Amino acid sequence: MKKLLIYLKDYKKETVLAPLFKMLEASFELFVPLVVAAIIDEGIASQDRLFILQRCGILILLGLIGLICSVTAQYYAARAAVGFTGQLRRALFRHIQSLSYTELDTVGTSTLITRMTSDMNQVQNGLNLTLRLFLRSPFVVFGAMIMAFQIDVKCALIFLVTIPVLSVVVFGIMLISIPLYRKVQQRLDTVLGIARENLIGVRVLRAFCKEKEETERFRQKNQELTGLQKYVGRISALLNPLTYVIINLAIIILIRTGAAQVELGILSQGQVVALYNYMSQILVELIKLANLIISMTRAAACANRIQSVFEIRSSMTDTAKETPDREEGTPAVEFRHVNLRYADGGENALTDIDFTVMPGETVGIIGGTGSGKSSLVNLIPRFYDATGGSVCIYGHNVKEYPVASLRELVGVVPQKAALFHGTIRDNLRWGKKDAKDEEIMEAVRTAQAEEVVLGKEGGLDYEIEQGGRNLSGGQKQRLTIARALVGKPEILILDDSSSALDYATDAALRKSIGALSGRTTVFIVSQRASSILHADKILVLDDGKVVGAGTSEELLQSCEVYREIYETQFQKEAVNR
Repeated sequence: MKKLLIYLKDYKKETVLAPLFKMLEASFELFVPLVVAAIIDEGIASQDRLFILQRCGILILLGLIGLICSVTAQYYAARAAVGFTGQLRRALFRHIQSLSYTELDTVGTSTLITRMTSDMNQVQNGLNLTLRLFLRSPFVVFGAMIMAFQIDVKCALIFLVTIPVLSVVVFGIMLISIPLYRKVQQRLDTVLGIARENLIGVRVLRAFCKEKEETERFRQKNQELTGLQKYVGRISALLNPLTYVIINLAIIILIRTGAAQVELGILSQGQVVALYNYMSQILVELIKLANLIISMTRAAACANRIQSVFEIRSSMTDTAKETPDREEGTPAVEFRHVNLRYADGGENALTDIDFTVMPGETVGIIGGTGSGKSSLVNLIPRFYDATGGSVCIYGHNVKEYPVASLRELVGVVPQKAALFHGTIRDNLRWGKKDAKDEEIMEAVRTAQAEEVVLGKEGGLDYEIEQGGRNLSGGQKQRLTIARALVGKPEILILDDSSSALDYATDAALRKSIGALSGRTTVFIVSQRASSILHADKILVLDDGKVVGAGTSEELLQSCEVYREIYETQFQKEAVNR
């Protein structure tokens, strides 16, 4: 929690002025019982209307000044809280973007979304209330006690006993609540994870008629969350009745003691009313303080969860400052006995991968589901770091490249096509932010997406909805390929990026990609043997190992795994020709 306060450094003025104006408001509020006592003892006792009106005017003035101070404090507190969470949210998002795939896989998307939204809002509300009430409430409590001592020491002793008892109740409940609120947020993560999973996979759920099962699973987890929230709520709800009981008992004792003092002539009736008002002020402020503490405990729990994300360090260090000089005649990509094991993975995802690719070559990668195809190509742009061996580009380990420079060399079309809200032009400029329309259209034609762009109203200015909802699967895949091509990468990775294309479009795409191979090294990951048939080199993966390497003709003779894949997709007679 304390480490996050550095994001308040730009709001020092607001963090000082907000509690200051609240304490000014409290100071004027402490004078109100004395004015009321004067009205009773002097104005009403002597039936002096002018005196009563004057003191009522003072009360109105104190109220107006208090209102101005309160609004001013509210403004500064809100400004500090919103500004703080704005900076914190930006810093958290920037930190998340710096994490490698390994950390993102470990933490989970739903958890990070909760940190960015629900947890951040709790911190904002907690800070806002803290700036407004954290000093004001104790100030009024102790101020009222001091004013009570000024009126009568014997009656003030009741205040002296009541305040510590109330403090024990408030802080005792707080200590019980803090760990429980932490558990509530953890359960909320689980519920959000299920909701996200179901919303993303809603079509699959309906296709398999699993709505009832998933609804029941969500209901159970939501019930667990609700039950825990109710339990914490019941504990927190004890604050108000317990504080009311203690305060009201204190008021009864105060009135009884005050009445005895009035009979003895030690106190006036107005002074007893003033003492009662001070006790009521203490009651109100302690209830505010109790609610503040509840909000603070929630905010502290959420802040600690946010801090835990900041404490995650990326396993991928980016210490290189300059792009290393390229050596002539060196392979474009070289895997030297590479192993890869995912975090918390029991076995290697890739084992002893060793091959060389020269500039301009086209490499096909094929294998069964789970054989490690995507894992292999993810090592080239350094989405993951090899846990053994080394991956080299132009003779240098990928770790010797600055990450930004490395990913300028490598264009990636991921397995799942992802487009963002904005125009087609905005999406394609992710490949090169200053790309001209001519460059964009050249990439679009190569990706066989020209008909997609020209067929949309506005062409490149056509607005894509979030996630590309207004495009078909094939259209999205072609546009993501065009996005990678806009930057003219020296190494292009197509990770099963034509799975939604028909065979004719796929063939045209392969032909246009083949025309790039003179200047671009291309990796094509595919389940289709036809997509990699004419590659210069084909790597066949099985259970994370290369079980075959060569041209299609060579592999048909030497690799059983490739032959089985080929025969399932082509007529057997074609093999025997």
